[in-house]
Amino acid sequence: MFNRLLDWVEKNGNKLPDVLTLFVIITAIILLGSFFAGLTGWSAVNPANNEKISAVNLLNEEGIKRMLIELVSNFVNFPPLGLVLVVMLGVGLAESTGLISAFMRRVVLSSPKKLILPIIIFIGIVGNAAADAALIVLPPVAAMVFLTLGRHPIAGLAAAYAAVAGGFSANIIISMLDVMLAGFTESAAHLQDKTYTANPAMNYYFMLASTFVLLPVAVWVTTKIVEPRLGEYQVPDDLEVKKQALSSEEKRGLKWATLSLLIYTTIILLVTVPKGAMLRHAKTGELIDSPFMDSLVPIMLLFFLIPAMAYGFGAKVLKNDKDVAEHLTKAMSGMGYYIVLAFIAAQMIAYFNWSNLGSIIAITGADFLKESGFTGLPLLLAFILFTAFVNLLIASSSAKWAILGPVFVPMFMALNYSPAFTQMAYRIGDSITNTITPMLAYFAILLTFAKKFDKNMGMGTLISSLLPYSIAYTIFWCILFTIWYVLGLPLGPGEYIKM
Repeated sequence: MFNRLLDWVEKNGNKLPDVLTLFVIITAIILLGSFFAGLTGWSAVNPANNEKISAVNLLNEEGIKRMLIELVSNFVNFPPLGLVLVVMLGVGLAESTGLISAFMRRVVLSSPKKLILPIIIFIGIVGNAAADAALIVLPPVAAMVFLTLGRHPIAGLAAAYAAVAGGFSANIIISMLDVMLAGFTESAAHLQDKTYTANPAMNYYFMLASTFVLLPVAVWVTTKIVEPRLGEYQVPDDLEVKKQALSSEEKRGLKWATLSLLIYTTIILLVTVPKGAMLRHAKTGELIDSPFMDSLVPIMLLFFLIPAMAYGFGAKVLKNDKDVAEHLTKAMSGMGYYIVLAFIAAQMIAYFNWSNLGSIIAITGADFLKESGFTGLPLLLAFILFTAFVNLLIASSSAKWAILGPVFVPMFMALNYSPAFTQMAYRIGDSITNTITPMLAYFAILLTFAKKFDKNMGMGTLISSLLPYSIAYTIFWCILFTIWYVLGLPLGPGEYIKM
């Protein structure tokens, strides 16, 4: 029955238009919605200040002129645009020079046999900071490592993929996704509070705890469910078994990268840890609401950029400034789709803001939820599961949050939940079904990798190896979320559950 459900999701999910087209359709719906809402005089009263908020028709003369005049500024001032492109300079160069691939192989292949699976999963969870590289590099490497250890390669493949894709909202470091989602969250929160400022570390404490919750869960699922179900692996005659050892150039590059990262980390510690340090708050001396928090994006850029350049020159991938420019260009060339997506999303969110539909829906929805009594923890868990279902059809995290954020962030703000808490709930739902959705572009790549080890591998077999991770992540992540909610623990630096 579940396979039939997955067949239905795949069949109907493939019928959905491209995300860009989907955003255009939603933008058209917003404009039509503003037209009818404006004509009918739809409004609501903001409980924060008792002011009446009325729907604005964007298809009249004033609205059309505003859309034309502010089209460029909507795009240029779109928060996620600059943040993501800046961070991607560093991440892209680290991927282009081969640093990320070499680092993963070095850590995984040099680990003790008993620790190999926890190491793979841990590197996968941390590696989602550079999702493209981790999803492409780690699964086949993990499969080959399992094969050389006499274990089923599909189990290694599944464990690595589930760690990166399913553990997408767990990490010990701030990633590009944190930067991206914070930008969308801030834009959505402005529907309710124009002064709200989001920071990429707003969910860091919960993400850190999630890393060490999902790690043993994934290990248990792999050893107790996935591997026994796959059985003993028979190595095909045409499959060459070899260790993917590092070359001498790659080893030298890693040494240079490690040294540069140590120097850079020392510098960051010197300007943040001591009392009166440069990046602390000038008056309070704290790191919260400080130049350090405001500088996280460039700090992240240099965190990847400096080791990437050191590795490149050490491994002789980079030989001069022209090579650096070429690799940076290559790294950014893949961002074209995101730039187009950001352009359309910027207009969509701007129109949603101007129309006041988001605020009215949020206030009306919050009133309904309050009157129905369906609030608190049950509501939040339902939101997580709802997001997980949407993720089966629309895999892009930023695309979903651009659609859901402007509705749910202000709605939960009206219920006194902070935007950071709403984003945290969203990120859980956004992660738990990443492992099994065929809509994630890397799923097709994973299936290709799996066929190298089993020519008869089908989507159903692959999903059946990945599904236990999604179920386990859902259960244990919701338990952690409940504990966090009941205890009222902080979500990140300066961020709490309640506003």
